Parts: sequence; structure tokens; C-alpha cells
Amino acid sequence: MTFFRSTLFNFLFFSWTALVILLLWTTIFLPSSKFRSVISIWPKGCFALLKIIGLTFEIRGLQNIPKHPVLFSVKHQSVWETIFFLWHHKENAYVMKSELSRIPFWGWYMKKSVHILVDRFGGTKSMRNMINKSREIMNDGRSIVIFPEGTRIPSGNMGKFHPGIAALYTQLNATVVPVAVNSGIFWPRRKFKKRPGNIIIEFLEPFEPGIDRKQFMSQLHDQIREATKKLEKEAKI
Repeated sequence: MTFFRSTLFNFLFFSWTALVILLLWTTIFLPSSKFRSVISIWPKGCFALLKIIGLTFEIRGLQNIPKHPVLFSVKHQSVWETIFFLWHHKENAYVMKSELSRIPFWGWYMKKSVHILVDRFGGTKSMRNMINKSREIMNDGRSIVIFPEGTRIPSGNMGKFHPGIAALYTQLNATVVPVAVNSGIFWPRRKFKKRPGNIIIEFLEPFEPGIDRKQFMSQLHDQIREATKKLEKEAKI
């Protein structure tokens, strides 16, 4: 039954995504803010499809999100959290690798929505562009989502944090909200089968500006790692 449900979900998920990608071009002339409102139908549809495999989710720690724009530093285990932050607030902006801009249509939509495309091999110039673009976005009242590990890491593992999160924290004088998830247990990286259950995403106590860079990176990594371990343990009970 799990295999059947996964098959049905995967078919409908990719069909829904393809349909949205094909139809969104008709609204490409809209202002960016309006376009982000239109594109927000995609995560809503994706989460509705999760009912097929019996997958729900729970949000914890909403009280830890300030009222002003922040940097969400997110543990990356699954496609799920890349969908979540578009669902959570249509104005959230992502820091994402520039390779994604090569996907037909989708690259145009990300640029139109004003997300941050980063050339991972661009060195200091790429870092400077990321900081400048992020500053513009936060000054526009939007929060930014960054996956400091840079890629999806299977549950039970923790990747090294790249320096981008520290650069944004120090250069933008920004508040950073750490985020832990256990999504990889239910929607594993590059796995066909999905498991029914309850994904938990938890917003942890924020880091305010002013902490030493090395101390910030160490504490951020430890906080997300320990919170993720607890959520993974809870999912396996």
C-alpha cells in the first residue's frame, strides 16, 4: 500500500508541478509581488497531495519568529522544506544555487519572484552579489531562507555549514532563526517511497546581531544539530 500511495503521489506531484510551470508564463507580466501571490498556489497544491501518503506536518516555535524580516537558517533533509517556506509566507525569499535557473521556465520564475541565485564557484564576487541582493530583499520587508549545508543531507547526518550564513549574519546585521526538521525520515532524498507520519518543523530561539562570527557558527550548528536529533528520535518512536 505504501508503494502504491507513493506511486500515485509522485505522479500527481510532478504532474501538478509541470502544470503550474506551464501556466505561470501567462502571468509573467505581473509585478513581482503579484507574481509571488500567484506562484503560492504551487505549495498549497503540493501539501494537499501529501494526504495521499498520509503525511501531515506540525509547526513548533512560531513564537520565536520576530515581527521583522529575518534569516531562516534551515536544516536541509528533503524537498519538503523547500516547499514549506513558500507555503508559510509567499514573500519568503530563498538563497539557491544558480544551476536551478537552467530549468526551463522555472529559472525565469525564480528571477521574477526575486529570489537569490548564487554561483557556488564564483568566489568573492558571488558572495558580494549574494549579500547585496539579500540586503535589498530584507530592506523590502521580506525574510530569507538559507540552507547552510548547501544541499540535502540524509536524516541522522549533519553537514558542514558553508560561510554564506555567517556572511549574511554579520554583513546585514540580521537576526537568524535556526530551523530544525525531521522531514528526511518521511520524504528521503532521492527515494521513490515516502512514509506516512508527521513531519515536525521547529523554529528555535533566534540569534540576535552582534555575536562573534566563529562563536555564531559553532552555536548555530550545535543548536540545529541537537534539535534535529530530538525531532528524528521523536519520529521513530
